[in-house]
Amino acid sequence: MKKTSLVIMAAGIGSRFGKGIKQLEPVGPNGEIIMDYSIYDALQAGFNKIVFIIRKDLEEDFKAVIGSRIEKLAEVGYAFQELDDLPAGYSCPPERTKPWGTGQAVLAARDLLDEPFVVINADDYYGKEAFVKVHEYLVSERGSSADLDICMAGFILGNTLSEYGTVTRGICSVDEAGSLLGVDETRNIKKTPKGASAILPDGSERELDPQALVSMNMWGLTPAFMEILGTGFQDFLSKCGPEDLKKEYLLPDIVDGLVSSRKARVSVLKTEDTWFGVTYQEDKYAVREAFADLIRRGVYPEKL
Repeated sequence: MKKTSLVIMAAGIGSRFGKGIKQLEPVGPNGEIIMDYSIYDALQAGFNKIVFIIRKDLEEDFKAVIGSRIEKLAEVGYAFQELDDLPAGYSCPPERTKPWGTGQAVLAARDLLDEPFVVINADDYYGKEAFVKVHEYLVSERGSSADLDICMAGFILGNTLSEYGTVTRGICSVDEAGSLLGVDETRNIKKTPKGASAILPDGSERELDPQALVSMNMWGLTPAFMEILGTGFQDFLSKCGPEDLKKEYLLPDIVDGLVSSRKARVSVLKTEDTWFGVTYQEDKYAVREAFADLIRRGVYPEKL
């Protein structure tokens, strides 16, 4: 069986969620957290190794809540996203408190990944279909002429909105063959009676197509991508000035750059599943009810 990894980004501070570590918030009837369901779906889809990207200060709590349990089911690795994990010759400004972004998070796992892998956020629920489609893509043989042949799960915008506040989504442009043309990282998207709109800096709103495909940071990647990620991070840091204390090295931006320079082919794998996650404190009640409904419908057993 070909080795494929599930990489879970769980180092986020969770400032919008308030007190507590949102990635470890129970949402299932027996104390399950969102990651339990993602790991369950990934293992069923064929992934056979789990890599957690966490902060070092979360390690003890993280292993107590989930890590030690998952180690009994699959090979597990831990990577640590830290502000000072930088290439030689670079240092973190003392004033910086914000993590360097999802690109650096994945790069933190560089020594653990020699196989194709899918990347997800710890506090997002993606559904079963996306894991199956990404896994099938990663293990299939293709004759692409692109430098990189990777994929992403494309979620329907209207299936990814919160009832309790605005969200940021990478809205995708896709060609007739299903290949990504670009990602427009769009902030302050809210749910509306017509579907969705983005709140612009001047306070006006731009209506969005609720059927548009968006990136939810679920990427199907290869070891070759890690090499590009490392080189790109050095380039990113070299362009950061003293004032860029919140600038982030983000996966959608990285992939968008590869696509626009024609260095990568990214297949967008559409999924009809409804995404949900815990962005705001109020979300957790809706998420608990959503999982209860999935259990009632037989999608998951009551006890994973």
